[in-house]
Amino acid sequence: FFFYCRLGIVRMSRCVARVSLLVLSYEDALKFYCEVLDFEIKEDVLLGEDKRWVTIIPKNNGAGGGCEIVLIKAEGDAQRNAVGNQTADAVAMFLFTDDFQRDYANMKLRGVRFLEEPRTEPYGTVVVFKDLYGNHWDLIQPSDA
Repeated sequence: FFFYCRLGIVRMSRCVARVSLLVLSYEDALKFYCEVLDFEIKEDVLLGEDKRWVTIIPKNNGAGGGCEIVLIKAEGDAQRNAVGNQTADAVAMFLFTDDFQRDYANMKLRGVRFLEEPRTEPYGTVVVFKDLYGNHWDLIQPSDA
């Protein structure tokens, strides 16, 4: 199959297509990711009385490439206790942008909690923020963007 990545359209036999993220509520998660972080719903399919298949991607996600996030409603104590801390306070997700200042300013206006001031690293401009559950994310504009 063909996949769009930062290198252009390439033929790949393997790729990471989706990652899962535990949430307490589909509605709360969708409101945050779509209204605050400017993602869009790619799929939302009812699978049962209280279970859905929900995937989200950032708006303007290149040529449709990149990894999708599957929102999984936590079930049971173990999953509920892991919501917001799936990576033990390490950065869980990396949101790339082609305009750091635009996205950083928009996110600040929408009330996103940043854990630091933006900084420049050899790989680009970066800042760490928390999502609605406390998961840590990097907003990154790569050096070559």
